[in-house]
Amino acid sequence: MSDTAVPVVYDLDPECSVEAVEDGRHYLATVNGVVPYGVFVDLSESVSGLVHESTLGDATHGVGDELVVELEERKPGGDLSFRPVDVDPDSIDVESVAPDYDVLTTPALTDAIEETVQLEGQVVQIRQTGGPTIFRIRDGQGIVPAAGFESAGVRAYPAVEVGDYVRVTGGVERHDDALQLEVEDLAVLEGDDREAVVDAVEERTAERAAPNDVDPLVEWDALEALWPELERVAERLRRAVLEGRPISVRHHADGDGMCASVPLQRALERLVADVSEDEEAPQHAIRRLPSKAPFYELEDATRDLTQALEDRARHGQRLPLVCMLDNGSTAEDAPSYETLKHYDVPIVVVDHHHPDPDAVEDLVEEHVNPYLHGEDYSVTTGMLCVEIARMVDPELSTGDDPEDDAADDGSPSDDLAHVPAVAGLSDRSDADAMTDYLDLAAEAGYDEADLRDVGEALDYVAHWLRYDDGRHLVDDVLNVGCDDEERHRELVDLLSSRSESAIDEQLEAALPHVESEELANGATLYRIDVEQHVHRFTYPAPGKTTGAVHDHMIAEHGEPAITIGYGPDFAVLRSDGVRLDIPEMVTELTEGIVGGGVSGGGHLVVGSIKYVEGRRDAVLDSLVEKMADAEIDESLGTTVGGVE
Repeated sequence: MSDTAVPVVYDLDPECSVEAVEDGRHYLATVNGVVPYGVFVDLSESVSGLVHESTLGDATHGVGDELVVELEERKPGGDLSFRPVDVDPDSIDVESVAPDYDVLTTPALTDAIEETVQLEGQVVQIRQTGGPTIFRIRDGQGIVPAAGFESAGVRAYPAVEVGDYVRVTGGVERHDDALQLEVEDLAVLEGDDREAVVDAVEERTAERAAPNDVDPLVEWDALEALWPELERVAERLRRAVLEGRPISVRHHADGDGMCASVPLQRALERLVADVSEDEEAPQHAIRRLPSKAPFYELEDATRDLTQALEDRARHGQRLPLVCMLDNGSTAEDAPSYETLKHYDVPIVVVDHHHPDPDAVEDLVEEHVNPYLHGEDYSVTTGMLCVEIARMVDPELSTGDDPEDDAADDGSPSDDLAHVPAVAGLSDRSDADAMTDYLDLAAEAGYDEADLRDVGEALDYVAHWLRYDDGRHLVDDVLNVGCDDEERHRELVDLLSSRSESAIDEQLEAALPHVESEELANGATLYRIDVEQHVHRFTYPAPGKTTGAVHDHMIAEHGEPAITIGYGPDFAVLRSDGVRLDIPEMVTELTEGIVGGGVSGGGHLVVGSIKYVEGRRDAVLDSLVEKMADAEIDESLGTTVGGVE
């Protein structure tokens, strides 16, 4: 047996560049042209050179012939020359050479413009355009679009699906001030290669999804107890952005709901812009809509789910994460949650209405509610969500650093210092921390009257927006993302004045029809038929009207007092100085009145109830009996928030 080693000949992949050619190695080459002074050969699609006739001897070659060559010279202009190697084609060991591209992560792409690189990650969206197919790839640090082209409007790489882990080879280009990969090859990873990328992407995702370490805006035991849960919500939202999952924010359509949702929306959009190389990603990734009811109505859930399924079918988007704010804690939310659960839509809830944890805990991923920690409605959702927004994006200003204040160059303000105070005043919070929140707002230039006007303007806007988010108008009223301070102040003055006038007009119509009686526990009960004795289908709505009547009566006659504003099939409740456990009362009414169809909820001392019209008298009579047995507690203070 011969000990002579079998010569190794390297076969370059078509994608290999000149950097793959090394001195002293033998390569397979194909003749692509014959000239009087030699032959031109190709080693790959981009590697070619001349074999000079002086090195060919008597051999003759034609286009398409194969021969084995080695590098002879790299010329100053970049041209290559080769010489033939005399080997027996039947006695060689051929080894393939893959392209030696740098495997980069998304942040490194900025420094690789016009270079060919590789990116490994997960496909989170596939969108077919009239030209290329756009694959959005996440690697745990960011998301970048990759354009694959088969022919105009034809799906490239049809075997690739959303959720696959892939290796993309392509050139880094800049389109419309955003980076994009021009795909040269896209391969689905399997086996050990896939597992390695899965682990790497998850490690990066977990690291970047961690909430930012921020200190609470105020020192407050209630916040301290809730802080770990707020961090988990922030982590879940950051992870959704990093995973390329849209987020659907649903919030109660009132001042507190807007104070909760607007800062969080802004923080999430800024994170999306930082994570994604798609310039339009923020406006598609975060969707905010109000809910008129203080729970997730099945009508709203069905509308949201239908839209999400259409986006998946038309644009290749993943189904969203639903983020419920200032509602979502009660048994009335469960039917909507169960519907979404069939599609594996994740849900997180941040709320301060009295919860039914047994009804919703198995249906949501996170549930933050002060009642679950022995606190109550005075910890408003807006207070909590400003902290979550800061955990998502700590660059949002909170007024504690003069350098964070809005610039004088017309750029939008991201100052959130006043927002918790607006939320607290909107829901009439009597928390001890309100003093600190008012002080924080004062340092940012807002006195208490300003803040009350902002809250009133938000309620007024929410009523007329109905099912629209009113993005820019709400931003200007709340002065978050507003680029014109003067416009903000003029809008608030206009809208709060209109609100006050409308409430005064409603009171003028309602007060002559208010009935009162003394209850056995010493509280005064006020009743008003808000269907018969106030203006309908206008502002203020029945809940706001009832609150205005209640405030007027308290101002005139003091407390303890309860006000019921009722219609054919609903009642709205307000109280001061009386401990009304409205969720418990609803449960007892549901069980005690056959055919009453009773449902509802709210806080301990403010809420709303629905019933069937034919059983109205029975429901109201039973309700009054329970109110007469309620405990008097003057420490409760005034609470008129949350229900409209």
